[in-house]
Amino acid sequence: MPDNDLHDLTELAANSTLSADGRLPLIGLDKSELAALAVGIGEKPYRGTQLFHWIYSRGARNFEDMTDISKECRAQLAEKFTLERPVIDQEQVSEDGTRKWLHAFSDGQKAEAVLIPEDDRGTLCVSSQVGCTLTCRFCHTGTQRLVRNLTPGEIVAQVMVARDALGEWPTPKDGSRALTNIVLMGMGEPLYNFEAVKKAMQIVMASDGISISRHRITLSTSGVVPEIERCGEELRVKLAISLHGATDEIRSKIMPINKKYPLRELMEACRTYPGVSNARRITFEYVMLKDINDSEADARALVDLVKDVHCKFNLIPFNPWPGTPYECSSRKTIERFQDILASASITCPIRTPRGRDILAACGQLKTDSEKLSAKERRVQAEQAWADKEARVAL
Repeated sequence: MPDNDLHDLTELAANSTLSADGRLPLIGLDKSELAALAVGIGEKPYRGTQLFHWIYSRGARNFEDMTDISKECRAQLAEKFTLERPVIDQEQVSEDGTRKWLHAFSDGQKAEAVLIPEDDRGTLCVSSQVGCTLTCRFCHTGTQRLVRNLTPGEIVAQVMVARDALGEWPTPKDGSRALTNIVLMGMGEPLYNFEAVKKAMQIVMASDGISISRHRITLSTSGVVPEIERCGEELRVKLAISLHGATDEIRSKIMPINKKYPLRELMEACRTYPGVSNARRITFEYVMLKDINDSEADARALVDLVKDVHCKFNLIPFNPWPGTPYECSSRKTIERFQDILASASITCPIRTPRGRDILAACGQLKTDSEKLSAKERRVQAEQAWADKEARVAL
């Protein structure tokens, strides 16, 4: 194999995490990259389309299942590459049917994903980072500092693990599936890992792969204003904003990102979000915190804040976690808050908490992953590159 082809294969995996045995992961590669990979091992580019189909439409777990690919090619693929998913370090099932998976990736870092089954849909809450860039005061994930971004493959793999568990391979053609929707509302701020999130969701949306429509994908951000327009233009998914405060004073106290991107800038980004309309509204997430953001004055301020934005609200009863200083607003307070928004013709359902008993509800996710020191990261990176080069050279 020519040296330049070896280099190309290594570059394809540059943003991936090696498997324990040093093979390069294919989950997270798109069709063009799989075609380049095929050429790199001496095959025709159309093998990339075949691989894409087997990985993302049929959910193949090993290369031997790929019966329309020659035995010689399958053997070469199995030697150098892997289709492995993250290890499920822990799986928990709530009394309400919510399922939470703790994914352990090949470098030992961990992130959680949550499946919320409902009568008319099944929604998977996906993580984009290990830990979080931000420090929202009421969020359990925010108490865990950022460890690292997830790769496109690690994001896609969360969807694939859920479909493994539900037995939904190959991709149902009639739409009769239990996993119907994705929300990027798990651990991390997706707009601070946008390139990986974008690539992962493009793979998920591909009609000849996992095939979940962009209309069924929602990206939730705490308000990274410069990336919001880009998200609408390049990914075109639904947008949710973690708002949680009607004034800069309140929001800055519980969400430090507001000091960098205040409400005036955030609302302008919402007004101009590509494709926003009354039929495609922005969702404002609003956690109800007792004596913090739940007064009638707060509700009226919200009405004024969003009066010219096509939007709806989700009012979220605060989900407690160990050590939190916050309490949930009373049901009476939440309902009065809802009445004020509804009187202004704002759709504002009160979200029913799901998975609280297994710490799977909104704002409760956290893992025991820890950020490495600069020296540890350097040693790990050097070893990873050495392993890649040694493996590809075989």
